[in-house]
Amino acid sequence: MFQGETAITVDDKGRLAIPTAYRELVADACANRLVITYNPFESGCLWLFPYAEWEQVRDQVNALPKVKAAHRDMQMKLVGAASVVEPDGAARILLPTSQRATTGIEKKAVLLGMGNKFELWSEQAHLAKIRQTIGEDEITNEMAELRL
Repeated sequence: MFQGETAITVDDKGRLAIPTAYRELVADACANRLVITYNPFESGCLWLFPYAEWEQVRDQVNALPKVKAAHRDMQMKLVGAASVVEPDGAARILLPTSQRATTGIEKKAVLLGMGNKFELWSEQAHLAKIRQTIGEDEITNEMAELRL
């Protein structure tokens, strides 16, 4: 289970170090094999899955009928763009150049532990998203039942 928010620095070669607090969890969850791909719902964000979790997501997405454009878009953004990454000896992973450019992830980024995966946000996109509040008209029935 991944949780928490960590400010991340991306080096000039496009590498980021997995935070110390997550290194053992990542090693245990997937033997240091992660899959990085686009978040199809939010610009400025990439998803990082432990490999076993990714296989389940990949298979579900690939099973969607290809006759619908939204399904093909999701397959392209998730499966077509997916890259397997493994930390080097310094616990750094290399972010694909095209994914960094598309999401605007530069020197400063934010890594969020989201339970079964990580989200990697550009600093600007994260600030914009986190500053948004959830309006009363956006509250779903499921959210209304939460005891916060």
